Amino acid sequence: MGLDQYAYVSNNGKHDEDSYDIAYWRKHNRLHGWMEQLYRAKGGNKEFNCADVELTLEDIELLESTILNKMLPETGGFFFGSDSYSDYEGEYGYKDDDVKFINLAREELNKGNKVFYNSWW
Repeated sequence: MGLDQYAYVSNNGKHDEDSYDIAYWRKHNRLHGWMEQLYRAKGGNKEFNCADVELTLEDIELLESTILNKMLPETGGFFFGSDSYSDYEGEYGYKDDDVKFINLAREELNKGNKVFYNSWW
């Protein structure tokens, strides 16, 4: 068990046979914390587990700035693993994956597609 996270493209708003994944993370707790804050800001009020968050271009740009400035929030949870950031040179192991996701999400949004984040723990 643990925190599994996905970003996917779906124009019907469902993670189904018509959607496709553009990113996967395992126990990236800081990203999950950021996404939960976004979910709440967009009016989400249920437990943030198996909850979809639609990401806009504005959201992606804010996420990019947050990542590049190393400002993802520290987030703990029983199934979330150790902190996403490491003290090694002030970086974290997910940065390359996060930047790749941001670029893919931006491409999909610019094509007019919808991008979502979902997690399961």
